[in-house]
Amino acid sequence: MGKDVKQTLIVKSKVREYVKSLGDFNVSGDFLETLNVQVAKLLKHAAKRTAANSRKTVAARDI
Repeated sequence: MGKDVKQTLIVKSKVREYVKSLGDFNVSGDFLETLNVQVAKLLKHAAKRTAANSRKTVAARDI
């Protein structure tokens, strides 16, 4: 999986709002795209771990 994630998994406006609350920062479009890819990778990893442990519920321990 790379930059070919076809679904937006993050709420861009919320990310921008949160980053703004950390200081006088702006968020570039490529940051949001890369963040989305990283979230997709994290979810894929967690799902694989869940399956490997014969479970159907992804939990915090799978991250």
